[in-house]
Amino acid sequence: MATRRGFSLGLAAFGLTGALSGCIGGGGPGLTRATAGPAMRAVPNAGWDAWVAAFRSRAAGRGISDATLSAAFRGAGYLPDVIERDRNQTEFTRTLEDYLSIATSDERLSMGRAALARHGALLAEIEGRYGVAPQVVTAFWGLESFYGTRRGDVPVISALSTLAYDGRRGAFFEEQLTAALRILQNGDTTADRMVGSWAGAMGHTQFIPTSYLSLAVDFRGDGRRDIWSEDPTDALASTANYLNRSGWQRGRPWGLEVRLPAGFGGPTGRGAQQSVAAWSASGVRTADGGALPDHGPGSVLVPQRGGPAFLVFRNFGVILRYNNAESYAIGIGHLSDRLAGGGPIRGAFPADAAGMSKADRQELQRLLTRAGFDTEGADGVIGARTRTAIEGYERSQGLPVTGEPSQTLLARLRG
Repeated sequence: MATRRGFSLGLAAFGLTGALSGCIGGGGPGLTRATAGPAMRAVPNAGWDAWVAAFRSRAAGRGISDATLSAAFRGAGYLPDVIERDRNQTEFTRTLEDYLSIATSDERLSMGRAALARHGALLAEIEGRYGVAPQVVTAFWGLESFYGTRRGDVPVISALSTLAYDGRRGAFFEEQLTAALRILQNGDTTADRMVGSWAGAMGHTQFIPTSYLSLAVDFRGDGRRDIWSEDPTDALASTANYLNRSGWQRGRPWGLEVRLPAGFGGPTGRGAQQSVAAWSASGVRTADGGALPDHGPGSVLVPQRGGPAFLVFRNFGVILRYNNAESYAIGIGHLSDRLAGGGPIRGAFPADAAGMSKADRQELQRLLTRAGFDTEGADGVIGARTRTAIEGYERSQGLPVTGEPSQTLLARLRG
């Protein structure tokens, strides 16, 4: 079966490699691929028309009825913006520090705690059936669609048929298109309600069609597996079912932040798995210096050179089945810990390439905003809004326009 993120578009978790947010608001505050931006408009395309005509025959041979095909394609069309997004997934890398700043922003934490309170009874039921704790399911909801507020509004049949016709990953997207048609034929939703990301991920927790067919659930038994409506019940239960079927261990953590001894030379990386006793013998401790809890064999990860270290267990690998990117899995784990009442990362992150700490970058953002060049927040993450603000300030001062943060710029703003 194609994995949930089998089409991941190289995004490496919410803005870590561009697309996202797609996945995952363009790496912006939503960390989600679902945000579509301006409405995508279909345009006439004779090649797409011919492809659809040929596909209808193939789909019929796979058991898709003429009535389903006619209803699905009645309002569908070729979306050039989808191809533009697929072709322009800029490869860039955010540090883990940036990623976690976005994943556990004040707004995301506040909304997540409210979601936990509002849906507590439902999430407890889901935990009872699938063994996945409420804060874990809520963390997936928070990263995938900002708790359902950014589910995407691109017509899935149009998006998938456009990508399948384009051909770059034609077989994969034709498989997803056929699965989407099966969903419609089963009566779980209608073509006009089947909307999602530009790459076909759908609902509160962004399932692709093949994963939906295999793992989505009708939690209340009302005859439909509805992940598209405002009611998140089926979507949250489906995510818990996905994790359960992938081997989630009830009551066990994903991992924890650890402190490595000075001069630590032990193996790191997911392939270097050892018992907790072995890690303890090598001097590894919890972030506050305590003894390591034993949750089975684990691996030590140091995702950002000079930054915090983590000891990860089996459930970390299960999160990776949902999205195979370490920063994403750490983001899910840390967000779930914060929603459960845990504190921020204890270890210090190194200065960035410009020699600036997170505190420096936050101060830069505050000073730019005070000077009239709004960065729309001071999270310490240098994104498009901050770069635009820097450019505006540089232009106003007659400076070379670079859009780059620096200690020199910070000193100038401090006056």
